Amino acid sequence: MANTLSTTISPEGSLEILSKHEVNRLHDTSRSGLHAVLRSCALAVLSSSKPSDSGLALLEAYPDFDIEVHQQDRGVRLTLTNAPAEAFVDGQMIRGIREHLSSVLRDIVYVYNEIQGHDRFNLKTQEGTTNAVFHILRKAGTLQANRDPSLVVCWGGHSISREEYDYSKAIGYQFGLRELDICTGCGPGAMKGPMKGANVAHAKQRRSNGRYLGVSEPGIIAAEAPNPIVNELVVMPDIEKRLEAFVRLGHAIIVFPGGVGTAEEILYLLGILMHPDNADMELPVIFTGLRESAEYFQRIDEFLVYSLGEEVRQHYHIIIDDPVEVARFVRSGVDRVMAYRISRKDAFYYNWRLTIARDFQEPFDPTHETMGALALHRNQPAHELAANLRRAFSGIVAGNVKERGIRLIEAHGPFPLHAEPDLMQRLDALLTSFVAQGRMKLEGDYTPCYTLV
Repeated sequence: MANTLSTTISPEGSLEILSKHEVNRLHDTSRSGLHAVLRSCALAVLSSSKPSDSGLALLEAYPDFDIEVHQQDRGVRLTLTNAPAEAFVDGQMIRGIREHLSSVLRDIVYVYNEIQGHDRFNLKTQEGTTNAVFHILRKAGTLQANRDPSLVVCWGGHSISREEYDYSKAIGYQFGLRELDICTGCGPGAMKGPMKGANVAHAKQRRSNGRYLGVSEPGIIAAEAPNPIVNELVVMPDIEKRLEAFVRLGHAIIVFPGGVGTAEEILYLLGILMHPDNADMELPVIFTGLRESAEYFQRIDEFLVYSLGEEVRQHYHIIIDDPVEVARFVRSGVDRVMAYRISRKDAFYYNWRLTIARDFQEPFDPTHETMGALALHRNQPAHELAANLRRAFSGIVAGNVKERGIRLIEAHGPFPLHAEPDLMQRLDALLTSFVAQGRMKLEGDYTPCYTLV
């Protein structure tokens, strides 16, 4: 039986007073209500010390957990019933966890009441979607106009070895020494390591305003709770807007070894950078890992060149087992980004000039039907194939860790993927290598949630 605690708390941070309508929506357990989303995300935040990547397993471990929002004259109160006890010390909720819980509530309320239900945001257009992402980030206080470029986006796996984690921490340390800040998906593994390393280096450099920004979305938050170092948390409504937030916020992007989720992020990024409108865009991208992890990037590189063409290599650099060289490359790259934006009178805090085609913005709902209908062939522009491959990997991520995806797999079997024969063979080899390297799940044996047909 899980050790639990029930209490009532006030939110921590920038959460504003909610209207009665907003509170009622958070109470609503119907299909259109927000309570189920809030409950699953809140439980993950409160269970952040547990090394799990299954939102469904977490809900099953705490079936009696609930969260209620109460509107009072002096603000909002949260009543937690049967919450995980490790979120508290001597009966008081840990402050960082309370901040994360408040951020989750803030963004869920804002997105569903001011973005998705508001006429001024046409989420069916490129401009409307980009504007919505901007407003969500601004609401969270993430856009800081008075800071020079310094934000390094770090992507990589949550299911990594201790040696790979230490390497990601060493990279973050070298970034911190060079007064660079960290933005990640905010979960464990390669998302936590760079923040931890940078935190130590910032302390040595007496950098008191270091940024450890986590950008997530409800399905991921519910499976991979924010790591405790995150001091700014933003919850985007879906994976597509989350990825757009990364590339518009970041001044450089680092990719550590990971699994299918990391491959999804790589395809998203390269598909955007290969768009003709972004030919002159300044955005340094580095793939890096230990020498023992070099096979991961070798496999990724081979797959990218086969599927997208040799020209894809001009958009990234691979640096193996050298944290100092990575940090120097990134520092000089960020300086180039600053010069590029000054010359074009662009904002440092949000990359408005980057073209992101609708293929990379439209939310993809992975079901057996949509996964089976993906166009996985090379008879299309490279950036369009990258978009479809990104959707395929997004579906596999959903089947691996997200509650809805897991339930679909349990009910109907693996997601089907159709591809041209040669591409199918390459895709199968890549996915098989992820399984062999133990990069699909944190715990237990991996049963594929997809089948290549």
